[in-house]
Amino acid sequence: MLRRWVLAILMATCGVLVAAAQLADGLPVVGGVELLVFLALALLLSPWAFPRSVGAAEAQRASAVDGRPIVYWRPGCHYCLRLRFSLGRLARRAHWVDIWRDPAAAAAVRAVAGGNETVPTVVLGGQAVVNPDRAWVREQLRSS
Repeated sequence: MLRRWVLAILMATCGVLVAAAQLADGLPVVGGVELLVFLALALLLSPWAFPRSVGAAEAQRASAVDGRPIVYWRPGCHYCLRLRFSLGRLARRAHWVDIWRDPAAAAAVRAVAGGNETVPTVVLGGQAVVNPDRAWVREQLRSS
């Protein structure tokens, strides 16, 4: 569970250290700005940058009922971040599953990605697409 937060914690820690060094050098404004930048990056690398994750089983049940895609992702994945932010508010319509939080989700991704945990992987109607085109995902979310 901790590995979901490692990158965010490291980024925040670096920000505190850099800000402390700037403060020690008599540059509190520079240190404050740098701290804010590091904290913003930590937020982007954290699970908080994504809609609430559900388990793989719950996402599969919900997708079967409402026809919305399942997006498998993991914290720190820049491809997942690009997909998430390119979707904007539409991202809330998908069922997001964190593969680092749910071992069954990681197994589902490995089953369709040649044994690799390649994310983002989008599953819609039983068809899996590894690292899908963002425009395609947007279109699927609009039509679901």
